[in-house]
Amino acid sequence: MTIRTWLVPSLLLAPLTVHAQATQAPIAPMPQIAVTGRGEIKVSPDRATIQISVQTRASTAAAAAAENANKQQAVLAALRALGLGNDQLSTINYNVYPEQRYEQGKEPTIVAYNVTNTILADVRKLSQVGPVIDAALSHGANMITSLQFYASNTEAARRVAIAAAIEKARADADAAAKAAHGTLGTLLEISIGSYSPPPPRPIMMMAKQAQVDTPINPGEETLAVEVSTRWMFIPAK
Repeated sequence: MTIRTWLVPSLLLAPLTVHAQATQAPIAPMPQIAVTGRGEIKVSPDRATIQISVQTRASTAAAAAAENANKQQAVLAALRALGLGNDQLSTINYNVYPEQRYEQGKEPTIVAYNVTNTILADVRKLSQVGPVIDAALSHGANMITSLQFYASNTEAARRVAIAAAIEKARADADAAAKAAHGTLGTLLEISIGSYSPPPPRPIMMMAKQAQVDTPINPGEETLAVEVSTRWMFIPAK
């Protein structure tokens, strides 16, 4: 008898593991309220800057410049006599330009030269503003092109304005939340804007005819700060 043996290959069935990826629903964005607030506070100036100019005119540039130099030296001496130091007096502009005559069909001709020398006086006592202007005009200056009052220390006032701006922003955000039938949540972000000082107060003054003291009233300046805020909004359930 012939015995035959059949080899039956065994099949190794590896289990198939299916990784089910859970589908997560997208997270809804957190509702927020963005509000900008502005805080203002009045400050009293304690200093001033004055632009003082001497303008001269002559037939030659050299003659106009020489006359200008003599007058400006007299102005500077008068201001130093009032107690202003060299660190308070600086030249900010010097200009020489020809004055020309134009006739039809002819080349322009120079009839004179004009020289302008402008200094900036930093006055650290407001009681000296009027005397500085009077002294400058009576010693050769013929134009005051700018007078600007400013407060030398505004840090404390700026912080008060910041606090007021945040309070206003919170009040507006709270009102918006209630109007949207929800409540105001926590503060998420706050950004404080930069402080810009009030602009100069330009005035024009020519040489005075009467010997009358110049009255000066600095008044008050408004210091303003803006803040941008973002708050969490909690909808009503």
